[in-house]
Amino acid sequence: MRAKYERLLDYLAETDDWVTAGELADRLGVTTRSVRSYVTSVKTAAKPLDVITSSTSGYRLNREAYASFVTDLRTRDSESGSPRERVHSVIRALGDAPSGLDVYDLAVSLYVSESTMEADLRKAKILIEEAGLSLARRGSVVSLAGSELNRRRLLSRIFRDESAQGFLDLENIQREFASGDLGANLGAFKSDLLAMLDGEGYFVNEYSINNVLLHVAIAVDRVSKEQSIGPAEERPASETIREIAERLDGLIRAHFGTALSVRELTYLSVLLTTRVLTPGHDQPTETVASTYLADADLAEMRRIVRLASEEYLVDLDDDDFIVRLSLHIRNLVARAQENSYSRNPMTRSIKGSYPMIYELAVFIASQIQRSEDITINDDEIAYIALHVGSHLERQNLREERVTCAIVCPNYYDMHVMLRDKLEAELGSELQVDVVITRADVDWAALSSDIVVTTIQAPTARDNVVVIQPFLTATDFEAVRRAIATVRRHRRRMQIKDELLQYFDERLFWRNLTAPSEAVMIRTLGDSMRALGVIDESYVEGAIERERMSSTAFTDTIAVPHAMVMSASRTAIAIVVNETPMAWGENRVNVIALIAFSESGRKAFQDVFDQLVEVFSDRDDLQRIVKRASDFPSFIDELVHVMDT
Repeated sequence: MRAKYERLLDYLAETDDWVTAGELADRLGVTTRSVRSYVTSVKTAAKPLDVITSSTSGYRLNREAYASFVTDLRTRDSESGSPRERVHSVIRALGDAPSGLDVYDLAVSLYVSESTMEADLRKAKILIEEAGLSLARRGSVVSLAGSELNRRRLLSRIFRDESAQGFLDLENIQREFASGDLGANLGAFKSDLLAMLDGEGYFVNEYSINNVLLHVAIAVDRVSKEQSIGPAEERPASETIREIAERLDGLIRAHFGTALSVRELTYLSVLLTTRVLTPGHDQPTETVASTYLADADLAEMRRIVRLASEEYLVDLDDDDFIVRLSLHIRNLVARAQENSYSRNPMTRSIKGSYPMIYELAVFIASQIQRSEDITINDDEIAYIALHVGSHLERQNLREERVTCAIVCPNYYDMHVMLRDKLEAELGSELQVDVVITRADVDWAALSSDIVVTTIQAPTARDNVVVIQPFLTATDFEAVRRAIATVRRHRRRMQIKDELLQYFDERLFWRNLTAPSEAVMIRTLGDSMRALGVIDESYVEGAIERERMSSTAFTDTIAVPHAMVMSASRTAIAIVVNETPMAWGENRVNVIALIAFSESGRKAFQDVFDQLVEVFSDRDDLQRIVKRASDFPSFIDELVHVMDT
């Protein structure tokens, strides 16, 4: 029940609006009766907090109460009496007892029955074996069997499982090791470590450094208990690793009073260089390339970037971008070979907000997978997307600035101050093309994208923003929302006609189901093949692309496609379902198999992003799902939501 109502809370947390029981039932794949049961369970578990408000409009979260409830849940999970924490406590205890522990003594120490302890050991065994260890048993004595390195990886794993969403923050690590001076000194150690790395000319990935801090804390704690990972490996460390290890040794001795072995320091230094550090901060691109990259690696990255540029018609031919991405990929390959990926807290938002950039990253990742014979997961793809997105941002591949008319009746120089403040705050997004200082305004003659006015317009207009004479934070946010609305409408109008011509009544389905993503892709692909749009290789390519990373870019739409543009013509086969279908980790109402032709290459980026954007809006989606009973009504509703 806990897992089920957490999914309900996650969905409610995505919106401030009321959500009906029917919508929640569709999203969770259950009945409305089950939804009511989950809501009741939340209210019972959260007492006296009023987490969910119910009304005839549906359900809505009370944000403050929800935040307190989440904190309370984490506290409960960390208490020794919870089932998960008991399993973790058993693993920790076994890790600290090389000779093993008596099952009956364990049961007594955790205040559970012997049968409960046996059940906990079965659960622990799964985690233990996943870490490359085994659970040995002789009579009533159980022990861990395997390397110290794998024991540490297991400790790291269970700690991450206890953290919110699997991501680490310094406070949680400090709390875990609070019994001695280790936890108290971690903050100062991190500050000195960052200063040292910055001084050595490294870029630091702040999203990953706390993971390495956890490994440092585990190493110091284990060594203090005389649990070392053993002698140094025969393979010599690089000069870079040796230098970082030497400096790390000094910091660990200074902050924790502990001397780690050469292998311990080498292991931690490898973690730093493959997960956290990128060299070349404040160094010329040519120097970075010649110092840190092999010619063959750089040549391979140039090949991949050239392919991506040709396939998606973007300009990625930039030495700085290629060198920085090559350094990142070098570390990614090292992580993948160890099956030790970096987690990325932005994966979901990048995938949903920038589907085209994410798709470029998927293409690059697919080429790397083939050349290096590795697997790259969604989190690592999202890091590649950050590199791609940052480069495209620097190229200013953005919409043009929104034009603005200011209406501010003359009173001293108030209109001047108003314009100065707007341009100072929003100058990169807003272009003021007229300032009207009269009160008798010809509103119909104003042709700017938006009108910012200190007086009320006589008739309601969507593009008019009424503000205070002295701008407040609320006013700035209102103008930003208006800018976003204009840009959204502009993008939609630019490609509406183009998008609509790709739909075909013969490639439209209402309430079409399939047992899996692959079956759905084949079903839609067969229809496209019958019309001569694509061949079998395109269908297989779409399934292969789906295996790499789910094409459910949001919770509402999946956009399966191949990474080649080999269709005879550009077309979209689309399914609109009242009941969502499981797709990857999401449940989607819309599935759109896209096939692009070579001649449609230029439109690919805009159409792809626009399709995801249109169906990502919950209200627009619900309107289309409810009203699009056939193909003509689907087109009517699609045009309506794109025009608004």
